[in-house]
Amino acid sequence: MSRRTTAPLKTAPPPRGWAPIALAKASPLSHHFGERLSNKHYNQCIDGLTAGPPLRFEPEAQNRIALLYTAEERRRRDASPWTIVQAVLAPVQFLIFLISLVFVLRYLASGSGLALATGSVVVKTVALYAIMITGSIWEREVFGRYLFARPFFWEDVFSILVLALHTLYLAALATGALTPRQLMFLALAAYAAYVVNATQFLLKLRAARRQMTATGTLRLAS
Repeated sequence: MSRRTTAPLKTAPPPRGWAPIALAKASPLSHHFGERLSNKHYNQCIDGLTAGPPLRFEPEAQNRIALLYTAEERRRRDASPWTIVQAVLAPVQFLIFLISLVFVLRYLASGSGLALATGSVVVKTVALYAIMITGSIWEREVFGRYLFARPFFWEDVFSILVLALHTLYLAALATGALTPRQLMFLALAAYAAYVVNATQFLLKLRAARRQMTATGTLRLAS
């Protein structure tokens, strides 16, 4: 019985003129195919992003604020006698408001003191008319218009609402269109609007004073 041996397979030599082809290693999952190519790729990206004039950050332009008064308006404000009138009437009206609020709440809680409550709301309304009229004159002298000047536009808008509610109270009181309790609730609505309006002015003047201290120029954050 003959014995067979398995001989190793011999590959035939490549045809003449052919060059051997090396098998490439499996490429990684990344899209980069070599350090040199990768660096070139990122360098091109960086060059594209940095092309053109350099970026400049201008905080003053980004935080630009509007002047509350120009130099001329500030001069007119300081020279106007109505500035002092406004400075006096504002705290006086607020004091009247506090006293009247106590009378109105007392009447709503106990049902007594109607005359005091009614009279105090009338006095508060008269004070409001006084500060609105003199304030319009002051605004005309300083800014050249009676209402809705640029620095106090929204304050004036809300002041009209406050004035309308107080006027509605007087009209309802004169015509008897509302009961006493309804009149007091209307007065509370007018007072709530007044508090919002007063807060508007206080916040604006506080911001102006703070910026005047910080920069030496009376400014208002826009």
